[in-house]
Amino acid sequence: MTTPDIRAVPLTAFGVALEPLAETHRAGLAAAGADPVIWRYLPYDSSAGGFDRWFDMSLKLEQAHRESIWVVRRLGDDKIVGSTRYLNIAAHDLRVEIGGTWYAPSAWASAINPACKFMLLAHGFETLGLNRIELKTDARNLRSQAAIAKLGATREGVFRRHMVLPDGHVRDTVYFSIIREEWPAAKSRLQERLASF
Repeated sequence: MTTPDIRAVPLTAFGVALEPLAETHRAGLAAAGADPVIWRYLPYDSSAGGFDRWFDMSLKLEQAHRESIWVVRRLGDDKIVGSTRYLNIAAHDLRVEIGGTWYAPSAWASAINPACKFMLLAHGFETLGLNRIELKTDARNLRSQAAIAKLGATREGVFRRHMVLPDGHVRDTVYFSIIREEWPAAKSRLQERLASF
């Protein structure tokens, strides 16, 4: 078995581009991530003074090939609207997690998230030959749970008292996954959904 090289590569579909994170994205991402509501359920707050710390940490992880990090660009207006990544990469086991995802509120309830998930799932299963892709979210984040379920992911359970957030809240985390055998059906659903936008 050949272990895949799980690095960020340029991906484009459905009017959205995923670009490997680079220093040139700093200002655009800072503007996209300025609203504190984005960070409410995430284990870090990158709004205001926290952005450069988040960006520098992310860039180091990308450059060390510990995580594969993308910048999300909406092609209609060429605006950077967020970021997403493969993390918890287990190349030998052919497994990754899609996470660290956030979008500017202007991208919410649009084709952006399903387009990004489509590209990352298709790249993972069809190009890299992965067996499993995981997703997780804060148990309080019902909007995110609904979005993950719409992808065709299976809810696997809750990791109780899993993370301490910047505001001191101890987060329960809901885990989902899609496995290789489920991808064709999930792909069809996503394509149908994206065609409606």
